[in-house]
Amino acid sequence: MSIILSVLVGIIILLILILALRLPAFISLLISSILTGLFAGLDALTIIETIQKGMGSTLGFVAVVVGLGAMFGAILEKSNGAEAIAQWLIRSMGIKNAPTSMLLTGFVVAIPVFFDVAFIILIPVIYALQRKTGKSLLLYAIPLLAGLAITHAFIPPTPGPVAVADILDADLGWVILVGFLAGIPTAILSGLLYGRYIAEKIHIKAPHLVSDDQNNETKNLPNIALIISIILVPIVLILLGTMMKSGLIEITNPSIINIVTLLGHPFTALIIANIIVWYALGIGRGFSSQELFKISTKSMEPAGTIILLTGAGGVFKQVLVNTGAGEIIANSFAEWGFPVIVFGFLAACIVRVLQGSATVAMITAAGLVAPIIEGAMYTGGQLAALVIAIASGASILSHVNDSGFWLVKEYLGMDEKQTFRSWTIMTTLLAFTGFISSGILFFVF
Repeated sequence: MSIILSVLVGIIILLILILALRLPAFISLLISSILTGLFAGLDALTIIETIQKGMGSTLGFVAVVVGLGAMFGAILEKSNGAEAIAQWLIRSMGIKNAPTSMLLTGFVVAIPVFFDVAFIILIPVIYALQRKTGKSLLLYAIPLLAGLAITHAFIPPTPGPVAVADILDADLGWVILVGFLAGIPTAILSGLLYGRYIAEKIHIKAPHLVSDDQNNETKNLPNIALIISIILVPIVLILLGTMMKSGLIEITNPSIINIVTLLGHPFTALIIANIIVWYALGIGRGFSSQELFKISTKSMEPAGTIILLTGAGGVFKQVLVNTGAGEIIANSFAEWGFPVIVFGFLAACIVRVLQGSATVAMITAAGLVAPIIEGAMYTGGQLAALVIAIASGASILSHVNDSGFWLVKEYLGMDEKQTFRSWTIMTTLLAFTGFISSGILFFVF
């Protein structure tokens, strides 16, 4: 069997295992990687070594970053940090600008907190806004969802872009910068403008939940300046390290270079952020060490799944490298003049639409792209733009095979048709706007 055909058969097997046999994506990725290697002519020992190398080289970075990020977000969540940001923005900007407030809230909160958790935490805020104004719930929900989805897909230390950046060997500081720049027009179009449009077409009233009876205004919310400062700590440190490495900041003193290199690495930056959040929002707000330990341990459950998935994606990438498939595809692309950024976006789109999970789509597409760009002289900004293009494709057309579709439907009290017209269209606008923005940035950087 030819190498390219082996890769195609491997991808088809991956989709069958996930869709038809309902196997976990982690196991499915490993099985498809092994079979792709066998079809391409690798012997058993080489396949085993490939699995070890692909898994080990990927998890050495991702496991630490995703684990630390999950712990950081869990303590921020339990301390009511998300509500504090939302309430402060609404008070500062006023009810009239509440959609913008919710967009910004989603954009900031999703940096440390997982998408679904952040959405559930902030649901009472948009319910209260709908009851106060009488306008469609979608006027506030769509901007919030757009902000959450954009940050979740575009900006580290959220797991998706961290995983893709590691597989493509992209610098996280560059990914943060490019993700932020691409996220601005994406948020305005898919969040604010589309939210305003669809709210006029579909009027949704806030459903009543028992938990709504608790007034968010009376909660003991932490200081907003403290919350924002804590979230910014790892981002600023990582960006500082990137700027020094890229020559945007010139430092000649070896001691200062060493300090900035250490503090600007994602490992150190997130460790510092965890120490601050542990004491400032944990111990400082009355949590015991045992309670904080339980919160941190619980946060590892979703993080563990993502870590294993990313490792399996690294195995898939390594199989493509070892079989020579990546080099063949790269040469074909060069002959056709087909941009790699378009391939990455389309590959993520196809996997996302077929099997639903944005994380699986990101990791699979990154595994296909990584061998193609190996040895190519891309700048840090171009690699970051490629990460965002893949993340955009993996966000497209959320529908019935995506758990996010049902989460949004149930919490907003909509039927399937309304969810398609609001949430599904929003994710599609997000994907195309993010891709176009990242494509422009790819040529700028």
